[in-house]
Amino acid sequence: MQDRTSVSDIWTRYENGETLTMLTAYDAPIATQVDAGGVDMILVGDSAADNHLGHDDTLPLTMEEALSNTAAVDRAAEDAMVVGDMPFLSYGASMEESVENAGRFMKEAGADAVKLETAPHGETTIEIIDRLTELGIPTMGHIGFTPQRMHQIGGPYIQGRGQTSSAAVDELVETAERLEEAGVFTIVLETVTEEVGKRVTEAVDVPTIGIGAGRYVDGQVLVITDMLGLGGEAFKLSKQYADLDSEIRGAVEDYVDDVKEGEFPAEENTYEPLDEETDN
Repeated sequence: MQDRTSVSDIWTRYENGETLTMLTAYDAPIATQVDAGGVDMILVGDSAADNHLGHDDTLPLTMEEALSNTAAVDRAAEDAMVVGDMPFLSYGASMEESVENAGRFMKEAGADAVKLETAPHGETTIEIIDRLTELGIPTMGHIGFTPQRMHQIGGPYIQGRGQTSSAAVDELVETAERLEEAGVFTIVLETVTEEVGKRVTEAVDVPTIGIGAGRYVDGQVLVITDMLGLGGEAFKLSKQYADLDSEIRGAVEDYVDDVKEGEFPAEENTYEPLDEETDN
């Protein structure tokens, strides 16, 4: 078994005041580079649906696709913890099915933990998380903007904007506290005002991992395609550290030109090349 970052390691870094880092990955080549870059955790997100498989949102991702993606990342990651993101309706229909699917991420795909989105006061999900942690499945919570509930909440919006003392913000804080009681080892906090991120972080004694949650959280996560500038638009909550779209497009254009002009393959790309023909 690979000696990867464990829940205990995450807690030690948190207690030592280290800021935690996480990125998504959906395949082995990218996971290899993310792992080598030194992140603490790799989230095999349901964001694979729209960032890897071409869907419009996260909802179409199936369990089999999620397991396949997670297994690919598991084979590549040597140091970072691998967290499998449970897809829409892979949990919640029944306790039995929820536990079975979470277990598959660990037994079949090699994940070190799983992540579940939780609605404000999401009693069903909190009960499931309580059961998972009781059974020894490390679980990451996720509150704030929860993409799997996109249709219910009417699309993405910044939670807490103009409402820092509202009942809605209090619900987020209380839900985070309930998740801590249920045994999560971290909580992802997505698309909230900085004040809300700070309030939630101060309310719980588990690490908070922000994505669009400001500076007063215990760690950060980004979607890999966003930060690499690969196939998507820029978002305010993210930062683009590379422009792979232009790099890849340029490489493809160079390849097309070389092939059309007869410059590829060259002699060095050929097995047992023939002597070049000469004019008689």
